[in-house]
Amino acid sequence: MTPQQMTAVSLPASPKRRSRSLVRFRRNPAAIIGLIVCVLIVLAALLAPALAPHDPNFQFPEGLTLEGAPLPPGGPYLLGTDLLGRDLLSRLIWGARASLTVGFVANGAAVLLGLFIGALGALTRGWVGTLIMRFTDVMLAFPVLLLAIALTAILKPSLWIVALVIALINWVPIARVVYSEVAALREREFVEAANAVGASGGRILTRHILPHLIPTALVWGSLGVSTTVLLEATLSFLGVGVQPPTPSWGGIINESQSYLTVAPWLVLAPGTAILLTSLGFNLLGEGLRDALDPRGGV
Repeated sequence: MTPQQMTAVSLPASPKRRSRSLVRFRRNPAAIIGLIVCVLIVLAALLAPALAPHDPNFQFPEGLTLEGAPLPPGGPYLLGTDLLGRDLLSRLIWGARASLTVGFVANGAAVLLGLFIGALGALTRGWVGTLIMRFTDVMLAFPVLLLAIALTAILKPSLWIVALVIALINWVPIARVVYSEVAALREREFVEAANAVGASGGRILTRHILPHLIPTALVWGSLGVSTTVLLEATLSFLGVGVQPPTPSWGGIINESQSYLTVAPWLVLAPGTAILLTSLGFNLLGEGLRDALDPRGGV
């Protein structure tokens, strides 16, 4: 096998295959719905200063009833006000920015870390590779939520600390998947040919193995945002996530849980936002997985 043939075999993303993947994605209604939901939520987060009708942290004197209760939806406050007289819609829009910032930053870092550790464990033969994967198994044994709570409590909760903690936890399943794929790829003919012509380990990884991992990274990158947003909302609800006064969907639910019976919109609105975000990225990830599956038909 010549180097030119080896390169052609090892590059999976041909224009024809990309075209077929795009066709499969377009024919998946659930994937299109997920994409639309994700785009709308991302736009809301990016355009929060322009879309939010009010300052999310401003306490309006007229934002509470005479009895001191939150205002119901309607009037100048489309979704009502919270227990401090702040506009709930504005806090939801700004909360999307906090949740998606953590989601994209933490999940992006987790995907990169998982790709690196998984590929390194599969390509490094002997005790080094075994040690890397046993460390991954140890990390996988820890309860995710308890480990996240412990780390955020130790490191003093903030937006970026929460993103760091989630990244340090969520790389583990990605590394396991990447390890399995790379372990299979290293036995393929084009990798053996690259070794035969004297290609370095770095060139084999970047030129012949990483292109095959792009679909995995894309699918995990979209599905992982859903998991990350849910974990961030859980940590904020428990008081060890994004700290007030920064709006966060989980934090809004935490602040409003005592008003569930008298002002249910305070919990239903952020809960719906979390649900839609999780559903949108899950549908998008599932659609990408089906579209990028080389065994699927057009």
